[in-house]
Amino acid sequence: MKTAIFRDGMLLTAYCALIFALSHQPALPVPMLFPHQDKVHHLLAYAAMGLLAWRLFAHRIPTPQRLWLATTLFCSLYGASDEFHQSFISGRESDIFDWLADTLGAAIAAAGMARYLRKFNPKPIVT
Repeated sequence: MKTAIFRDGMLLTAYCALIFALSHQPALPVPMLFPHQDKVHHLLAYAAMGLLAWRLFAHRIPTPQRLWLATTLFCSLYGASDEFHQSFISGRESDIFDWLADTLGAAIAAAGMARYLRKFNPKPIVT
């Protein structure tokens, strides 16, 4: 169990560090293919973070509803801190809509996991 907690904690920490490193760049070389594409990137990036956070928090939180809340709250707070961080980077700006996309991505991923668990694994998942 401790090995799994350590592994899941390291995966989430590494992913958060990756998000931080990307946010610290003045610009990212991503071609804009459609309007508001960056919101889709935020949503998908934080959905992935939500899945990693869910894995870690599932070791201690027994119910899908509380797991959804903890996951969404963690990712939302990290997204807010990331937007604050970007406000200090030349060439970047802080955007509340990016933060909302971050939160929505995490909430959707966590809701998907909660639904999956209710359907396929009705017992608590604490290990």
